[in-house]
Amino acid sequence: MSKPKTSANWRQLIRLVRETKPSKGLLAAALFLSIISTLVGLAIPLFTKNMVDSFSLTSLSLTQIVLMGVAFIVQAIAGGVGVYLLNRAGQKVVASLRDRLWKKLLVLPVSYYDNHETGETISRMTNDTGVVKGLISEHLTGFFTGILGVVGSISVLLYLDWKMTLMMLIVVPLAILILTPLGRQMHKISVGLQDETAGFTAVISRVLSEIRLVKASNAETVEYRNGQTGIEKLFRLGLKEGIVSAWVGPLIFFILMLLLVIIIGYGGARVASGTLTAGDLVAFILYLFQFVLPITQITNFFTQFQKAVGATERIAALLELGEEDHASGKPLDNAGRPLTLERVTFAYKAGETILDDVSFTMQPGKVTAIVGPSGSGKTTLFALLERFYPPTGGAIKLGEELIDAYSLPSWRSRIGYVSQESPLIAGTIRDNICYGLPHDVTDQELEQAARMAYADTFIHELPNGYETEVGERGVKLSGGQRQRIAIARALLRNPQILMLDEATSSLDSKSEIVVQQALNNLMQGRTTLVIAHRLSTVVDADQIVFLEKGKVTGIGTHEELFQTHALYREFAAQQLRIQEHRV
Repeated sequence: MSKPKTSANWRQLIRLVRETKPSKGLLAAALFLSIISTLVGLAIPLFTKNMVDSFSLTSLSLTQIVLMGVAFIVQAIAGGVGVYLLNRAGQKVVASLRDRLWKKLLVLPVSYYDNHETGETISRMTNDTGVVKGLISEHLTGFFTGILGVVGSISVLLYLDWKMTLMMLIVVPLAILILTPLGRQMHKISVGLQDETAGFTAVISRVLSEIRLVKASNAETVEYRNGQTGIEKLFRLGLKEGIVSAWVGPLIFFILMLLLVIIIGYGGARVASGTLTAGDLVAFILYLFQFVLPITQITNFFTQFQKAVGATERIAALLELGEEDHASGKPLDNAGRPLTLERVTFAYKAGETILDDVSFTMQPGKVTAIVGPSGSGKTTLFALLERFYPPTGGAIKLGEELIDAYSLPSWRSRIGYVSQESPLIAGTIRDNICYGLPHDVTDQELEQAARMAYADTFIHELPNGYETEVGERGVKLSGGQRQRIAIARALLRNPQILMLDEATSSLDSKSEIVVQQALNNLMQGRTTLVIAHRLSTVVDADQIVFLEKGKVTGIGTHEELFQTHALYREFAAQQLRIQEHRV
């Protein structure tokens, strides 16, 4: 079972590298120069043989000395330039691979991120691609030149003395017998190491991104233990890798010494009997090193190859995942039509229904409020309208057409979304307001959006105005300031469909008033869907949809539902009590 899988993984790695379209000319030049360096290296022992056999000060000619010097210089230059070119090729391959992964990550559906931690994905992007780069830029030359060195050395040795060469080659099966199991063990360790590295990166990413929650919850000790567990696992796997590496070096040294003893002992006897010259023996010893050292390079290549195979499995699995289709579908020029849900059903997992047979229509330019207990599917409804997930049943239509008929970028460009959290990116206020727009925004347009969002006043009070850095996730701004920037962003997009996950629910009274004024500006003339937590929003809505456990149990105005829907009446009464308490 394991052999076919390994073979498939080898092919998978080669296919993945080929798909990055590496420069064949660059690779050919690098390998050519490395081969030249190896061939020159193979010629040097022959020079040495002749020098030893006819050694005397008078026999040394200027030509021989110059040729030896030129040979060393050519070997050094060809080898150095070859290594650089191969490193360059490796860097281009990994850059292309990372480019493919980054493009893929941006078009993967939201469901992928629901099931995978961010740190694990980052590890695929950085650590695994780095392993592939190391194989190409550091070990590929050693593999090809190593094979050439081994074949060349054996060929010359057979020419010099075939008996002594055959005696030397007896050790090769022993080396293969010893090193092959170590290579398999290294593959298992490297796969485990990559998995644990991804898991550890995920822990670090999660903790550091929520460091305020960690500190506020006094969870430093708990998170330290979680991190320590990952560190300990990496340590143990690193030790195993070190043990395998520790065996490889001494074993190769043992083989080298064994060969050296055989050659010196047997060769010395041949020299003494006159059947072998001293120069031949010196050349044999030099070729021995040119035979054993390439074997070390080849061994290192296969060790790295095993690591790269493990990394490739994960990269390929990520690249083969289904993605959002941004290309198909027609452009949406006008979203000012009724938006209808027809018997929509949805479940994140089979058997766990979140929305069940939901049907209602949102009229253009009108406000629809979604009310209901927590967990009734209100936020999931927004996700379906954004097309983060397809419905598992039913249909969502704009006018008479399914919303799937429109291209994703075109559809989403018509939607403005303001949530309770109002997520911001690390950057300036200008960056956040203009985020995602395909065109340059003038200062006048920026000011107009900020003014309508009631954000211009606090922005001008900041030392750097629109160039003020907001910090990671906007931590340098208050909740009300973040909400107004999110509203300014939505205004600048000028959407026809607006979705509000009641943006004032977590604000103080003063901020709530300002943000509500900004939302009123934003809602003018737009088809608006609001997850309602405030009675004021519900009372002013043109239509209220009451959701209970994923089902629509009431649709109507505030007055109609107050008279006919017991749970809605309880909700409204509770809101009145909250308002009286706040007053």
